[in-house]
Parts: sequence; C-alpha cells; structure tokens
Amino acid sequence: MDGVSPQLRSFHHSEFPPERVRAERDGTISVCVPARECAETIVPIVETLVALREQGAIDQVTVVDAASADGTADLAGRAGAEVHQQAALLPDQGPVLGKGDAMWRALTVLTGDVICFLDGDSERFGPHFACGLAGAVACEPGVRFAKASYRRPFRVGEAELPEGGGRVNELAARPLLRLFFPDLAGVRQPLAGEIAARRDLLERLPFATGYAVEIAMLIDAYRAAALEGLAQVDLDVRQNRHQPLSALAPMADAVLRAVAVRVEREERLAGVVLDAPVERLE
Repeated sequence: MDGVSPQLRSFHHSEFPPERVRAERDGTISVCVPARECAETIVPIVETLVALREQGAIDQVTVVDAASADGTADLAGRAGAEVHQQAALLPDQGPVLGKGDAMWRALTVLTGDVICFLDGDSERFGPHFACGLAGAVACEPGVRFAKASYRRPFRVGEAELPEGGGRVNELAARPLLRLFFPDLAGVRQPLAGEIAARRDLLERLPFATGYAVEIAMLIDAYRAAALEGLAQVDLDVRQNRHQPLSALAPMADAVLRAVAVRVEREERLAGVVLDAPVERLE
C-alpha cells in the first residue's frame, strides 16, 4: 500500500531446515568461520557444518585462523574444514587488522554465491546457524543480506541469567541505530557476528576492521540493498564467552566511531573531527 514504510523481514530458523535449503537454494553456499583461540568450541562447529556439506545443504566449510596458539587450526582441519591462516591471505595488504580484515581477505578463497560468516566461539551451535542464515538469502526472493538475532544469556560462574549478554549491543549499538538509522531499529542483534549475504553484495561493501565490522556492514548493506533486501533470522539462543567490562569500552568506541563516520559521510553530522577507521574494499 502507498505510504506504508517497508518493514524488516524476519524469519525463524525453523523455516530453513537443511532439506529445504538443499532443494530450493539459488546458488552455491560457502560457510566461513573466522577463529581466534577457539579450541574449546571449533570441533563441534566444524563437525556440524561438515555434516551439512555431506547432506548437500552447503558446499564449502572454511576456517580462517588468526594464528591461534591453542591448536584451533589443527583441530578444525582434522574435523574436516578447509583451513587458512589469515596472514597468508593477501599478504601484500600488510598485517591483518582484526576480524573484519580477515573476513575481507577470506573472500579470496570462498567460492559460494552466498557467503555465510559464523563465529567460532559459539557454545550452543547447531545446523540452524548456517541453514537459517544462508537459507534466508539462498531461498527467499529479494533477500540479499541476513543477520542473526537471538537471546543472549549472561553467565556468572555456574549461574546463568536468561538475559544480560550483549551489553555493548544494548547500550551502544541499538540506541545509535534508533537515533541515526531508525529503519534498522528492529534489528535485535546489530553486533551479531553471524551473517549471510550474496557474494556480489559483499564485494561492493567496505569491510571495517576491528570491532566495527558488524555494525558497519549492516549499515552499508542497508544503504546498498535497501531495507527490503535485508532480513534477520531468529536462532533462538547464542552463548559465548563474556568479555570483562574493561574490554567493552574499546568495543563501544569502535561501534560509535563506525556509526558516526557513516552519518558524517551522509552530511548529517557536523563539527566533529573523526579519524576514520581503516576499511578494506575490493
């Protein structure tokens, strides 16, 4: 209807079981897991993804390792993943500047029409992480970029609270989106590391380095594909290691800077001197 604002498309992972993804997907699917010191979690993640590959739901399982000292790369390779050291990808570009840079370099070895990035430290991983996100892009007409949403429990020792994880997400990222990019206010986890996108879209986007990559990519995908091209997929629950409070300030700083740089580029922010973060672009 004329005059009605577009809404962010939302799905539940159960809408994309492996059987549907295998039967209906439009294009090949690569799943990439950037990993740093993930020995405790990488094996079940890779084994789950390899099983999906054997079922024909996805085509490529890749781990890009950040020179982990705990044997992450070895474990991933023995579990069946294709493993690359991030520093060996595009070495002429100099030192790897964090996760976003590693993701950008990974495009050189990922072959799929649909690229799905998943975090390597998820403790409650299941096939729905890959099928839910990649399935939304590969099976749903018009979806070019899909972002994970989930509940984030907060664990303190042996005690676990049902909510409370994702503190930078709730206290920095979501308020910034509500203020400057209100179309994205419905994105529940703008800092989620789990995304899927059409390869041709990713090749047009800059990849922010460091902690800024997730929110920067979301905003840039929104500008490139419009709200109609975006979706979020509910994965139910995600549990990972919590960062100490002292480590959250640099994350919040990076998120704020990434948003501010984009608002400034759109000439909606004046009088603030910003040092733009390094971004990679094909």
